[in-house]
Amino acid sequence: MPERIVVITGASDGIGAAAARQLSRAGDRVVIVGRNPAKTAAVAAELGADFLVADFARLEQVHALAATLRERYPRIDVLANNAGGIMGARADTVDGHELTFQVNHLAPFLLTTLLIDRLVASEARVITTSSTGNKLFGNLKIDDLDARSAYSPNSAYGNAKLANILFTRELDRRYGARGISAASFHPGVVATSFAAGSTSPMRFLYRTFLKRTLLSPDRGADTLVWLATAEPGTDWVRGEYYDRRKVAVANKQSYDAELATQLWERSAAMVERDGFPVPR
Repeated sequence: MPERIVVITGASDGIGAAAARQLSRAGDRVVIVGRNPAKTAAVAAELGADFLVADFARLEQVHALAATLRERYPRIDVLANNAGGIMGARADTVDGHELTFQVNHLAPFLLTTLLIDRLVASEARVITTSSTGNKLFGNLKIDDLDARSAYSPNSAYGNAKLANILFTRELDRRYGARGISAASFHPGVVATSFAAGSTSPMRFLYRTFLKRTLLSPDRGADTLVWLATAEPGTDWVRGEYYDRRKVAVANKQSYDAELATQLWERSAAMVERDGFPVPR
């Protein structure tokens, strides 16, 4: 079989780096994507892998990332949308969107749609890292995706992680019959630098002795690696949300097909307004 091309965003640290190591050892050609140039280059050097740098808080860099991927790789077998995190006080990006929503949802939405023809041609897997935060904090308001009427770090994060699941379901509806296998997953509560820059109370899990109770990045990457290597349609169900390799119950809004379609259309309109047209 030809060597698989696996693109992992948020791969300079945490579960992204752990998944990159595991898939590279298994024989895949991994492309490391990260925000921090030094950390991204270090992981790539360790694996002898290619790397690209992009800050998802800037959609222009996401557009450039997609263009470079299209130029360098004639096929993409796995796209792991793993970049994201929980933020602090409300802030708008240079593109005018709430930071949490853009980094966790709009940027991977833009990257995926800009690559969609390449992903279809490759019959690719698109795996998106969500979180159980979708159930704990998510209450998506389709007319206030940028959280201008009300904001907290937790609610913004929960809504973005809920958006990841809705995006996955709609991606499956639109492109599943054309060869794309999509899934989202909760990695567990993992001992990483997650929440380091946040004002959320969740940050104390990652800064105190409680961090010892958390999963290792290798264990947190397990479901991602499984989705990237097991057989879609046989070993796992396309379009579903997973936790520990099992279909998991998500926020009740995540099962609303009309909401999933509305989110896709609103997301497309948001990035197009910023000058980045995407396929409809």
